[in-house]
Amino acid sequence: MQTKIQKLRKERRITQSELADALDVTRQTIISLENGKYKASLVLAHKIAQYFETTIEEVFIFEEDENLC
Repeated sequence: MQTKIQKLRKERRITQSELADALDVTRQTIISLENGKYKASLVLAHKIAQYFETTIEEVFIFEEDENLC
């Protein structure tokens, strides 16, 4: 799954560690999310969207195939 987390984070000049601390996750989780190697739970996706003051749909790019699961 693609995300805009890295773009949003860099626009706000926030480090991966700072974002991880704010979301109460590890820096490795942020790295994995940014690289598309980890799919956030609904709760985490909501926390990320709230942190960036946007919607889940603005942060996460859903592929058509992913919606079939």
